[in-house]
Amino acid sequence: MRINKFLSANGYCSRREADRLIEAGRVFINGKRAKLGDQVMERDEVRVEGRSKQQRPKPLYLMLNKPVGVIVTSDRRKKQTVLDLLNIEERVFPVGRLDVMSEGLLLLTNDGTLANRLMHPRYEHEKEYVVEVDRALETADIRKLQNGVRLDDGMTLPAKVRKMDRMRFAIILREGRNRQIRRMCEALGYRVVRLTRTRILSLKMPSTYPSGSWRFLTPSETRDLKRAVGLETSKNL
Repeated sequence: MRINKFLSANGYCSRREADRLIEAGRVFINGKRAKLGDQVMERDEVRVEGRSKQQRPKPLYLMLNKPVGVIVTSDRRKKQTVLDLLNIEERVFPVGRLDVMSEGLLLLTNDGTLANRLMHPRYEHEKEYVVEVDRALETADIRKLQNGVRLDDGMTLPAKVRKMDRMRFAIILREGRNRQIRRMCEALGYRVVRLTRTRILSLKMPSTYPSGSWRFLTPSETRDLKRAVGLETSKNL
């Protein structure tokens, strides 16, 4: 995660203000003065000159049932974003992507360390989706989805796929390419009619949870999610 995004995600300031602090030489990564564009990993120690530990914001963890047509971004200048659905003053940002025509479980937080661990491709964390397509599913195509589909950016990783009915299936992915499920279906001659994310690792969203609704994670949900990504404590700014 870029250093300016890390500072913004942890509730310290906007990315633009973070850039000014970096240019002024007030931001340090592992004791070294940060430069614009530097990357921050979860093991890194980040310090802002003149900031006390007491100023660190309380970590927040939210789950949202994203509706179709809403954009997943932390850019307040854009309209119809997931942040418009929240009624909290604290700064949070969405973890990962969910394209505008997809719906379902989205995690939002101000914990940059957890977000980085969840989004980094090398960890291959499971995410589960329910997919409805425009025609009856063929058994051979289910096997292709399971074994991997060749896309323009290479073969997809093997996936767990379960047929639910004639035109719906559940799929568990361990990677997160752009529009991956839609592209996999298109490569096999299907058009996705509805795409819903239902699970991120240990975090599940009930099928009855209203679209557009959100809530804070429970302590046990937060603990289980951190344990699933191998995190026990978060580093302080």
